[in-house]
Amino acid sequence: MSLKKWSDSKIKKMNCADIQLIKLSSMAFILMVARLWEPLLSLEWYWYALVFVLAALKPIIKVIRK
Repeated sequence: MSLKKWSDSKIKKMNCADIQLIKLSSMAFILMVARLWEPLLSLEWYWYALVFVLAALKPIIKVIRK
C-alpha cells in the first residue's frame, strides 16, 4: 500500500472536529516557529499573502471543478 492510499484511508476515518484540531495544531506550531525564529516575522505583508494564495489555489480549484 502506498503512502497516499494509506493516508487517504486514515483521513476518511476522521470527522470534522479531528480535522479542525489538526489545523489548529499546525497553526500553533507555525506560530511557535515564528516566535523562535524572528527573521520569519520581518517579511513584508505581501509575502505572507502570496504564500496564502499559492497554498489555497489548488484546493479552491478542486472545489470549483467538482
